Amino acid sequence: MKKKKGKEKAMYKQIVLEHIVQIPPSLFGLPKEDSAFEILSREYQGIVDSDLGFVVAVYEIVEIGTGKIIHGTGNIYHPVKFSVLTYTPTLHEVIEGEIVELVEFGAFIRLGPNDGLCHLSQITDDKLRFENINSRFIGESGKTLESEDKVRARIIAVSVGAGRAGKIGLTMRQPFLGRLEWIEEELEKLHKDKEAEAKIEQDAEKESAEKQPKTKKSSAKKKPKKSTKAKKSSKKTKKK
Repeated sequence: MKKKKGKEKAMYKQIVLEHIVQIPPSLFGLPKEDSAFEILSREYQGIVDSDLGFVVAVYEIVEIGTGKIIHGTGNIYHPVKFSVLTYTPTLHEVIEGEIVELVEFGAFIRLGPNDGLCHLSQITDDKLRFENINSRFIGESGKTLESEDKVRARIIAVSVGAGRAGKIGLTMRQPFLGRLEWIEEELEKLHKDKEAEAKIEQDAEKESAEKQPKTKKSSAKKKPKKSTKAKKSSKKTKKK
């Protein structure tokens, strides 16, 4: 298997690979592209590879070369270039998914082609208890978590094994993570807290302005100035 190309930073990638496909006589009646697609889908779909990540599906046959028959076998061997759609979970990435199963030790969350595990200790800061009958978690604060709930989580661990084995660890204890209804309540509370803080600041500024001393206007009456004509007449009387 040769890896040809693909975007490295995206969680979902389309990658072109090369492989020698053995087409058995039972598939000779189909077009070789259809035979190759069926064989490659069985071989690649659902596997976990350290380089590719989780292979979601074989996307298309890009090119198929001339087949060769090897002595002693009835198969035809074709060099095939094909593309696959893969999913590569990235550490610290925030994802949204659906609860598909709840067990005593945590919640399994569907992330596209694979499920991630959010351990009981990583679901919430609230103390939770598990109800076997209803298969749900209930917190002391009244929070509940049930199957089919939509949640937002962060990837904290990725373990890629061989074949079809792979594990994804998740957390929902950080701010603005968890069940989507919890996040809405958290945002609403944050908005109300900000409004309350702004009102307290406004009241404090108003109270401070009222306590400041007001400047008093002087009550002393100003003496009227004598007119220039009166001054001149007084000077004349002195001269006489």
